[in-house]
Amino acid sequence: MTQLITKNVLEGSGVKFGTSGARGLVTDFTTDVCAAFTHAFVAAMQTNFRFDTVAVAIDNRPSSYQMAQACAQALSQLNIKTVYYGVVPTPALAYAAMQSGIPSIMVTGSHIPFDRNGLKFYRPDGEITKAEEQAINHAEVEFESIQSLPELLVDPLAADTYVERYTSLFDESFLAGKHIGIYEHSSAGRGLYQDMFTRLGAKVTPLERSDQFVPIDTEAVSEEDKAKAIAWSEQYGFDLIFSTDGDGDRPLLAGEDGKWLRGDILGLLTAQALNIEALAVPVSCNTAIELSGVFKHVVRTRIGSPYVIAEFDALNSEYASVAGFEANGGFLLGSDVALNGQTLKALPTRDAVLPALMLLAASKTQGVVSLLNALPQRYTHSDRIKNFATEKSQQIIAQASKAPEGLLSQLGFDGISVSNADTTDGLRMTLSDGNIIHLRPSGNAPELRCYAESDKVETAVKLANQVLGNIVRL
Repeated sequence: MTQLITKNVLEGSGVKFGTSGARGLVTDFTTDVCAAFTHAFVAAMQTNFRFDTVAVAIDNRPSSYQMAQACAQALSQLNIKTVYYGVVPTPALAYAAMQSGIPSIMVTGSHIPFDRNGLKFYRPDGEITKAEEQAINHAEVEFESIQSLPELLVDPLAADTYVERYTSLFDESFLAGKHIGIYEHSSAGRGLYQDMFTRLGAKVTPLERSDQFVPIDTEAVSEEDKAKAIAWSEQYGFDLIFSTDGDGDRPLLAGEDGKWLRGDILGLLTAQALNIEALAVPVSCNTAIELSGVFKHVVRTRIGSPYVIAEFDALNSEYASVAGFEANGGFLLGSDVALNGQTLKALPTRDAVLPALMLLAASKTQGVVSLLNALPQRYTHSDRIKNFATEKSQQIIAQASKAPEGLLSQLGFDGISVSNADTTDGLRMTLSDGNIIHLRPSGNAPELRCYAESDKVETAVKLANQVLGNIVRL
């Protein structure tokens, strides 16, 4: 048997940690690379936890099952059992594993194209930290090269537990009279959502299930998907259209007008409906959060769920209820909360279902559009340049951080100055006219994102297009 060292395998793999797990080309995730990650992950977990089982689940990518097999075979080399939950949403895996007190591995690339994939790692009590990512990268654990792959039998516990988590909070007539469209595409949760909403009394119409993997990015919704939602709304008269990204941890929701909600606005409405006192949100989120005056405290972090989660302990020491969310829509419940006389347990990882249910609860008598109209009118739009070298993005941001006015001029903003420059994550510039421009390289792919915020949606779109168009020409 060939003996390998985890650090050597990972350094030569081309796979790197981004804002949410390890990501790379499918061709880079060989069986030995998956095994190296698994051995290194177990070593990192055994520093603080004792366990004899690790939970594994996958999304619907063609490559995901074989990667899960490789992880399971690596676990067997360590005499650790694998409980395989099959194709389920990432939060379903995380929640079931947390209730069982065991670590878990999710095989998913989330929203990135199907020729790429990834691994997300969870401690028995939630997502791994950035320090644990580094421990995995630098672990020097010896293991045997993978020679065979086991067949994995699906345990339904994670799917059942996830559905029960939410259906148990409401009575059977909670959604009576509501018509919900579920844009299923290739979402990992598509086998659960119709049953979940139907059990709560809703009429459900499934839409566009796909046998091909569909890379839905909830933070940069395609024009095609925007048009689809409006057409579906007109055709069916939906109260809500529900969808998610590939692994079911980020929601995509549209109200009765068929217009997809921005993830941070959805998070604001969700937190408000849950009576959350303190929030942790990334720096890229809409300033309507603070302007709403709903929350006792809001802390801004770098982009990525680990940074949001890192703030929860401090917030929980001062406030009764804590949560976080991201501009991509993922909602993280940082503390137990009381809801309908019951306790909803904390789930400190991105979740797509809770925002949908809380939006439905909040809009039961007035509709989603009325809820949106009652918020401070600040609008965000984001877009990206694909296949844009990360090094190039970093160079632009480094130069602009020293002289932001110079970049503004190059981007066509004559007569506008920078009133505040925030380098928490990328470069976020508040302009003298009240608009906001935020440039940031993607943590998972060679892309440059631009987030723009204004008091009109058309202006936010125009700003993002102007910035990215001029950067391409530069």
